[in-house]
Amino acid sequence: MTPPAPDAPPQTTPAETDARREHRRGLAAGFGAYLLWGAMPLYFPLLEPAAPLEIIAHRVVWSLVFCLLLLLATRSFPQLRAVLRDPRLLTTLGIGAVLVAVNWSIYVWAVLEDRVLDAALGYFINPVVTVLLAVLVLRERLRPLQWVAIGLGIVAVVVLTVGVGHVPWVSLALAFSFGLYSLVKNRVGGRVAAAPGLAAETLVLAPFAVGYLVYLQAQGTNTMTSHGAGHLLALASAGVVTAVPLLLFAASARRVPLRVVGLLQYLTPVLQFLVGLLVFHETMPVARWVGFVLVWAALVVLTTDGLRAARALRLADPRRRRAATAPAAPAEGAPADTVEPIT
Repeated sequence: MTPPAPDAPPQTTPAETDARREHRRGLAAGFGAYLLWGAMPLYFPLLEPAAPLEIIAHRVVWSLVFCLLLLLATRSFPQLRAVLRDPRLLTTLGIGAVLVAVNWSIYVWAVLEDRVLDAALGYFINPVVTVLLAVLVLRERLRPLQWVAIGLGIVAVVVLTVGVGHVPWVSLALAFSFGLYSLVKNRVGGRVAAAPGLAAETLVLAPFAVGYLVYLQAQGTNTMTSHGAGHLLALASAGVVTAVPLLLFAASARRVPLRVVGLLQYLTPVLQFLVGLLVFHETMPVARWVGFVLVWAALVVLTTDGLRAARALRLADPRRRRAATAPAAPAEGAPADTVEPIT
């Protein structure tokens, strides 16, 4: 009698091979996006002697130019026209534009004032603030571990306030402005892709940005025309610096699970922390270390709770297995249940 043949290894189907390839591309795009955002503190000092508001004005104008060229190249102008013809959607994006302008302004100011560690702390706090906003604005009920994370975040702010001698307003302003921006984008959902969404937001801000640059030119303080071609090109590159990581993020969100995108987002504040500590040599007194450690503990609690909740959901309903491993976003724009990009 012939002995049974050993089980042959399972064959990989073409669909599985394509899925793995897409997953690897998504991971690469996600790493690229968050690495670029993390390295951004190294970019803004290159734009000096431009002041923070001038840099933001150029960031708005050149981001709009880049997005319009991208939409032209990809024949996606109908998507932007659809946004502009929807008053409610355009109003929502306009509110988001104001919030992101506030976030950009504070962030650039913090970098140029050697407060990169404060900025990093703000983006570490952001997930905790997002959970807090879910309670205050959306009236969501939180799980016990989420309350623990919020408590740790509040204690961290108190420790920093007492130990450093002032409220960490830069960190809180960055965390809340970006948290509110994420909340606004939550209302948009997956209806707007990344490029037309950013184009609409910068289009709302463009008249103010152009007006400010004209004012600087009239006052003779516009550095764009007085510090050579190299400085002009550096300012113009702000559009690429803004849009490229956002588009990489969108490509990643379409290809990898939400939980992976959520973990990748911590790369950015980690890199910002290392840049502030090792490149700009900012000081870390004991109180600041304690504050950071408490925030990191809150993030560990949040991540653990999220993974446990996702596992329990999959065990409770096996049909959700595929949803748990599905891409985080069906389109280039991040929908309501995804991690928001660091713009």
